[in-house]
Amino acid sequence: MVNEVCLRIVDQRVAEITLNRPEVLNVYNADLLISLNQILDGIEQNKKIRVVLIKGAGKHFSAGADVNWFKELSNATDVEKLRAAQLSTNTMKKLFEFPIPTIAMIHNACLGGAVGYPASCDIVVASNDARFAITEVKLGITPAPILPQVISAVGARVARRFALTGSSIDAFEAQRIGLVHEICEVGDLEQTTSPIIEDILKAAPEAVKETKKLINGIVPNNYNNDLASKLAEMSATSRSTKEGIEGFSAFLDKRHPNWYRT
Repeated sequence: MVNEVCLRIVDQRVAEITLNRPEVLNVYNADLLISLNQILDGIEQNKKIRVVLIKGAGKHFSAGADVNWFKELSNATDVEKLRAAQLSTNTMKKLFEFPIPTIAMIHNACLGGAVGYPASCDIVVASNDARFAITEVKLGITPAPILPQVISAVGARVARRFALTGSSIDAFEAQRIGLVHEICEVGDLEQTTSPIIEDILKAAPEAVKETKKLINGIVPNNYNNDLASKLAEMSATSRSTKEGIEGFSAFLDKRHPNWYRT
């Protein structure tokens, strides 16, 4: 069985995490999220690692959540739905609060809940074919698990613009709003990221960790465990609402949902 997430230690100081489901556009399910959590826990225990890279295997970075996982959850108990939503929410929260500097390397599609990856990372490099969209509202659900990270990255007003519409944007618009820091040509992600890694390695490791911790503490937010639990509950229940059921059915049937009028 192929690992859902792959870890490679580049030179003892750099950990490279790859979302490894290219056959389904690296969409996440419970297995992928559990694997990612385990890898992050292992990295945090490794005192030599000073930079974490997050990449997607194949043609796309990630198309968000796994439709087949959502199908399974549609027939699950309320407890199982909540557990799945907590897994999604807490994984993104862990990445957002991770003590070691993180760099997201985005190419092609980064959609739905996958926008949580770059929004949670400290630095984002994207190739010029990258496109982003927070698509949940078009499916009748809320992007609750990633909203704190998105708001932290781009601000509440910009978050409203894209989270309320599900609009798709390219790498250049993503850079303009603050979601992306650097843009490169297709195929040049490694080359563009390399000097950023070098700058981090030149900095004192404990000073870097403390600075990240200070920034998260200074910026006004209430992203605590209580909020995370509330977001997970909202995510779980939204799939069972009339709009959530209709939105998912319309997506599977490849039709417009009943709230849309042509």
